Amino acid sequence: MVLLLQYTLIFASVLLLVALGGCVSEHSGVINLSLEGIMVMGALGGALVMKFLPYTPTTNFILNLGYFLPVLLAAILFGVVFSSLLAVACINLKADQTIVGTAMNMLSTALATVVVKSMNTALNPDDHSSEIFYGKAKEAFITNIGKFELNWFMIVAVILLVVVYVLLYKTKFGLRLRACGEHPQAAASVGISVFGMRWSGVLLSGLLGGVGGITYITASGSLWKFENGVAGFGFLALAVMIFGAWHPFKILGAALIFGIFRALGNVHSAINVFGWNWDDTIKLAPNVYNMLPYIVSLIVLACTSKNSKAPKAEGIPYDKGMR
Repeated sequence: MVLLLQYTLIFASVLLLVALGGCVSEHSGVINLSLEGIMVMGALGGALVMKFLPYTPTTNFILNLGYFLPVLLAAILFGVVFSSLLAVACINLKADQTIVGTAMNMLSTALATVVVKSMNTALNPDDHSSEIFYGKAKEAFITNIGKFELNWFMIVAVILLVVVYVLLYKTKFGLRLRACGEHPQAAASVGISVFGMRWSGVLLSGLLGGVGGITYITASGSLWKFENGVAGFGFLALAVMIFGAWHPFKILGAALIFGIFRALGNVHSAINVFGWNWDDTIKLAPNVYNMLPYIVSLIVLACTSKNSKAPKAEGIPYDKGMR
């Protein structure tokens, strides 16, 4: 059960971070379907730092923190820079947000694959893989509490959850951001820069999505094959965001529910409750467990999306002449 809790919390942290990114962007009026791609780029940034920044295993908290911060900042930088493409295309050029987001998702996996393959070939002419091996480097931000592995990104996710809630609902910035997602013309009439607010929302979503990306790959192992992308987690996070009604704490609840189903794919064979073995009783193929989060997302969205109340102006390019 400890293993189930551990995987549930780490996958819920990923979904929470990325869904919060989508939430902030949509509250500003921009639909961010490129969360999948932003995750890939954030993962790439963090993985490159873990590969090239020397790490010596130690229990010293300060030294580990000094290693963790560059990884975190690289993921944020890559996520923010990549999300700026969405901002330019959709805010300044008024391109279709759905098409741009889809194109960016395809671009990210291809771009990351090319970069990693080129890097590996330059380091070793016989290596044409799209993998980045970071070995024991991720141990720098894992703390063992008994049998439970506390990943520092879990703590980061909780901190950012609180920050996003305060930002959206307790500050003037949040009020202005949400106004731009509900009625941008009314916001502009009182002097709010709609373009500025929407740029802020998209860049913040890039920050959160980038952190979500590096959190995802460090939950899996000691290497990551970038041509696999992030297995649809960006789209799963969008389902979490909709199920969570675009509210940070409701998104947390949705992320935990989806996180449990995703965790079952990793630990179903190890679940043992008072001598009862889950896998012996519920005999399902491993692939069925991997499908569960996506099946659940379809069911949840089919049942709840009709009554969901998205920001009214999301997906609509801002036009000063509209009333």
